[in-house]
Amino acid sequence: MSISSRFAVAIHILALLDTNKEGRNTSEFIAGSVNTNPVVIRRVIGLLGKAGLVHTSPGVGGASLARQPQDINLLEVYRAVQNDPPGELFAAHDKPNPKCPVGQNIQGTLDTVFRRAESAMENELAKVTLDQIVFDLVRGDR
Repeated sequence: MSISSRFAVAIHILALLDTNKEGRNTSEFIAGSVNTNPVVIRRVIGLLGKAGLVHTSPGVGGASLARQPQDINLLEVYRAVQNDPPGELFAAHDKPNPKCPVGQNIQGTLDTVFRRAESAMENELAKVTLDQIVFDLVRGDR
């Protein structure tokens, strides 16, 4: 699963956990909402659990938010499910021709731009909380 879809699935899971607080949030139930396999849901929930965003109950089946939705921002969710270390969202190709004037300088030039872009994305994600997402879902904003 690419990071973009894993991130979207993670937000979907957290929003569902918040809106279905009284229900039994099993991986099968969540998978039905996401329209994917329960194994995928269990993997993503495992990552969210390691990040302290969800609680699971072994043997009981079900997950719940570990914190209030207003205390969970999308940057935390992104980092919970991201495989790459920070600063590696964008990757320059790794073997440009060192004898070419463009090839010998492209990585340094792109690294600067890519770092700024990733920082801007992270700053925006940090501003959005799960409760804002749920509010928009319930209200029907798209």
